Amino acid sequence: MRFLFILLSSLLTTVSIAQTPFAGQLAKHRETYKKDLLASAGGPIKAEEDLAYVQFYAPDSSYRVTAAAERIPNAEPFEMPTYNGKTRPHVAYALLSFVLNGKKQQLTLYRNLNVIRMPEYRDYLFLPFKDATSGKETYGGGRYIDLRTGDIKDGRVTIDFNKAYNPYCAFQEGYPCPIPPKNNTLSVSIEAGEKAYGKAH
Repeated sequence: MRFLFILLSSLLTTVSIAQTPFAGQLAKHRETYKKDLLASAGGPIKAEEDLAYVQFYAPDSSYRVTAAAERIPNAEPFEMPTYNGKTRPHVAYALLSFVLNGKKQQLTLYRNLNVIRMPEYRDYLFLPFKDATSGKETYGGGRYIDLRTGDIKDGRVTIDFNKAYNPYCAFQEGYPCPIPPKNNTLSVSIEAGEKAYGKAH
């Protein structure tokens, strides 16, 4: 009987894993993210054991939403403040409108005018935000999501908050991490993506 129970449990686990490709893909994404954190010469993680303090919410597909993307014509470039007192030139690119937890939400998508000068990041888009978890379960300075211009198709784009990540400032002070503009503060809790770094610094 015990053998039968173990066998059935194994089969159910296998079926469960097979039915969640979303979770599998996200796990690979997070492993790559952690490896990149460690490999970055100027990054905040210097020791492999510190990766144990990089924590995430469990995968949740309800935080993967489709947003209407409305381009912002003739937007004026501006200097976005950072947490070390410097600024970085940005321009608003599109207004994203979506529904999350039954509530209408809006975020502004930006382009970093320095970053897009590099050929490999020419199509890079930047989505900084804060939410009701900021300063509690997640880093108080907000989190970021990376997108590309090609992600916007027919006026719509997928925002996967499961891929929200911490700026370097969440790990160590002194980095020029852009401060999410006030208009990119969500009233709802985004219980997805990276949590606050677990090691004191």
